[in-house]
Amino acid sequence: MNPFLDLLLFLATLIYSYLEAFVKLFVPVKRKSVSGELVLITGAGHGVGRATAFEFAKRRSRLVLWDINKHGVEETAAECERLGATVQAFVVDCSKREEIYSAAEKVKKDIGDVSILVNNAGVITAADLLSTQDHQIERMFEVNILAHIWTTRAFLPTMMNNNHGHIVTVASAAVILKSALFGFLFLIASSPSASTEQPKCCGFSPASSKAPRSPSLTPPHHSHGAMRRKYKEKGSWVGTRTGRDHSPLMVMGTRQAQLGEETKSI
Repeated sequence: MNPFLDLLLFLATLIYSYLEAFVKLFVPVKRKSVSGELVLITGAGHGVGRATAFEFAKRRSRLVLWDINKHGVEETAAECERLGATVQAFVVDCSKREEIYSAAEKVKKDIGDVSILVNNAGVITAADLLSTQDHQIERMFEVNILAHIWTTRAFLPTMMNNNHGHIVTVASAAVILKSALFGFLFLIASSPSASTEQPKCCGFSPASSKAPRSPSLTPPHHSHGAMRRKYKEKGSWVGTRTGRDHSPLMVMGTRQAQLGEETKSI
């Protein structure tokens, strides 16, 4: 394309973006109502998963909670019920594909169609590569990467058939392994659909939020500022942007930033 036209297009886009942001200072974007939506959250027994469940419960969503920890997920379910939500809790090991598929079938048969899937479950070994055991590395991939794919394969077809749904992926910028999930989300978002209103996808990192998480996963060298410096030294970049619902996001690269904007819908 002509460089002059490129410049004009860039300036037009820039001006439009600034005008849009200015208008929204005075006319906030209306948040999507999640009342009555069937929301499935993995890793809901503690930390970010539990906090997410509480927020959906306050907004009168129907909840399906998965976690490998029976005591933890039941505690979360009890508190969500106290907040007024309808809750079903399942003990599911997200490192096992067949267990995920089996639990998903039970949910679809006994409860209904999941309209919001929050892929939150994740594990990490706080050690360097050579100190980490093979089975620990395999488990990280099984829970942090493959489980997100299996749950999405289980619930996405129904969302597309219903022309309604949202897939949320929680991925930590402090754990490079899960940054691959943003690529997975982009693949889903780019998939052809017969509908113009296909299910939405978004990803967010709790690294810059105030959501509770395990103290063992947040040592000083995993702080937001430290992560910025680390990537800058390696010739990459990590930035924080705020979704249109003012949710804090840590994003890596342009495609992740585009996906991050989708949080305005949840």
